[in-house]
Amino acid sequence: QKYYPPDFDPAKIPKLKLPKDRQYVVRLMAPFNMRCKTCGEYIYKGKKFNARKETVQNEVYLGLPIFRFYIKCTRCLAEITFKTDPENTDYTMEHGATRNFQAEKLLEEEEKRLQKEREEEELNNPMKVLENRTKDSKLEMEVLENLQELKELNQRQANVDFEAMLKQYKEYEEEQRRREQE
Repeated sequence: QKYYPPDFDPAKIPKLKLPKDRQYVVRLMAPFNMRCKTCGEYIYKGKKFNARKETVQNEVYLGLPIFRFYIKCTRCLAEITFKTDPENTDYTMEHGATRNFQAEKLLEEEEKRLQKEREEEELNNPMKVLENRTKDSKLEMEVLENLQELKELNQRQANVDFEAMLKQYKEYEEEQRRREQE
């Protein structure tokens, strides 16, 4: 609903000169549990903060920009910074706090390391490939046998006698009829 004169040229409008490292104020939640280094306050995952966000200069991962966030501790107002880590789909702590222990992450890293070692061994040694295959097949056979044993055990324990159930139900019905007649 605005009037644009016929001689209007949008290219003549001057562009704003904004700095590259401009900081924005954003509302975010703490991405992980952390503990402030100055006062020892625990900051739990999901705690909301008004944070300053900036694009990290000269750091890009596969064309994705990396962002740095500045938050303040809820007790002592010390500054805590962390940045995005798109390579591991996580965040990395920079300074001001320590990240609390995460058992799941350590287990995943250990599993990846073991898998990588196994693949490297298999590349260098064809006998190792054969050994690993036989180990895997033995393990799979053991798992299937255990599963079969559990199924059999459950079937033995859950043996339902339908005849006895029907007989018991008929007796119950007859008992009710007698009571009604009395």
